[in-house]
Amino acid sequence: MTTPLSQLSRRLFLAGLMAGPAASALGAPLDRSPVPRPRPELRGRVADAAQLIEAAGLSGKFAFALVDVETGTLLEAHKPLLGLPPASVAKSVTALYALDALGPEFRFSTRLIATGPVTGGRLEGDLVLAGGGDPTLDTDLLGDLAAQLKAAGVTEVRGRFLYHAGALPGLPAIDPGQPPQVGYNPAISGLNLNFNRVHFEWRRAAGGYAVTMDARARRYAPQVGVARIHVVDRATPVYTYASNGGIDEWTVAQGALGAEGARWLPVRRPALYCAEVFQTLARSHGIVLDTPQEVAGAPAGIQLGRIDSAPLAEILRGMLKYSTNVTAEAVGLASTIARGARPQSLAESGQAMTEWLQTRMGAHKARFVDHSGLGDASRLSPMELVRTLAIAAPEGRLRPLLKDIPIRDDAGRPQTGHPVEVSAKTGTLNFVSALAGYIGAPGGRQMAFAMFSADEARRARLGPEEMEHPPGGKAWISRSRALQQDFLRRWADLYA
Repeated sequence: MTTPLSQLSRRLFLAGLMAGPAASALGAPLDRSPVPRPRPELRGRVADAAQLIEAAGLSGKFAFALVDVETGTLLEAHKPLLGLPPASVAKSVTALYALDALGPEFRFSTRLIATGPVTGGRLEGDLVLAGGGDPTLDTDLLGDLAAQLKAAGVTEVRGRFLYHAGALPGLPAIDPGQPPQVGYNPAISGLNLNFNRVHFEWRRAAGGYAVTMDARARRYAPQVGVARIHVVDRATPVYTYASNGGIDEWTVAQGALGAEGARWLPVRRPALYCAEVFQTLARSHGIVLDTPQEVAGAPAGIQLGRIDSAPLAEILRGMLKYSTNVTAEAVGLASTIARGARPQSLAESGQAMTEWLQTRMGAHKARFVDHSGLGDASRLSPMELVRTLAIAAPEGRLRPLLKDIPIRDDAGRPQTGHPVEVSAKTGTLNFVSALAGYIGAPGGRQMAFAMFSADEARRARLGPEEMEHPPGGKAWISRSRALQQDFLRRWADLYA
């Protein structure tokens, strides 16, 4: 149903601290704010909101809100104050949090530090690989750093090879409740590589399978020793994981492999993974390094090499487009640290982002347990999110970073050349689906929207072996996405 503003809790509309027309509109008294009427010429040709929801046949809960960005007027809503898991839509809040704390030009740095002088090509001291938390560092960039070491004239290191990952807390996984093998749930540290995943490839060979584990990028694919895998003759479970002497030990069921294939597996000791790969890359330049050792204290000495990330705005654009969880958690943790805290868990940092959202946007019901939305204990209401999007709109930082979402016809085909544009973030977990962002025609009314759907009871019943491919999950997500498209078409016709 469409909800008049007078029926909504006024405390959700406390004035935000960000400047702009929407901030003042959403912060003003709203008792007499009218709900705009649908265009008369379209009455009878556009499905009613309640009819769309009923026709979708979607189990669980569904809630949405749509507001005019310039005036703050609520155009339509259905259960707008209902808190539901935001899934990866949480990354849109993380992006605003990071831009506020770090700024769009912020860059992460990964450095090589020498603790002694370089004499005649010999480093008379230790070499330290020092991470700054860069979530986008890959093997190719690490290869460039090894080339810088050679260019600095180093041919031999007399001391130890150390690595420092203390820029961010070391966390073994984003969400411990996820299946162990999913690549979107790796560890987090101050040294991250290849989104903290290792490439597992298999091919049937005489007497079994030939398998490889490597740190693959475009130019380099060095083999790794920090992760190993064994093919086992069993039906289930498909994968098992154990940490054995600091090594990620995997097994995989032979019956699940087929003739050949590949997938990314998560890394649980990313800092050691990064250091080991750098050791291999340095050896390709003739520089032999000792076995990597972790050092707790921040290194001091002479900088021999440095790799800077892209600016934060570019990193966030990639995060929002590809929904990379490692990126969200790294920038979220870095933002909390930049604000003066020292979080030891994602829950602590998520709470800091929650408090920021409450202060900046008046979102007093929001709760974040991480920055990626992977943890299903996070809660956000559509009204809180559209309020945030509307207040942020005048600054213009977020919308250019969001992904273009095509409006599709009833058959699911993109409507090429549609005059209304949608820029949004999607979010998907098992039996959780969300879409939020901006919709409007160029030069016309611009609106912020959020749609959340979740069948939490069905999600809670999933067993460990069902979580990667839940029974009925694909059909449920398809219905949810179809309902989202129904509303995008409705709003495009009625309001844009």
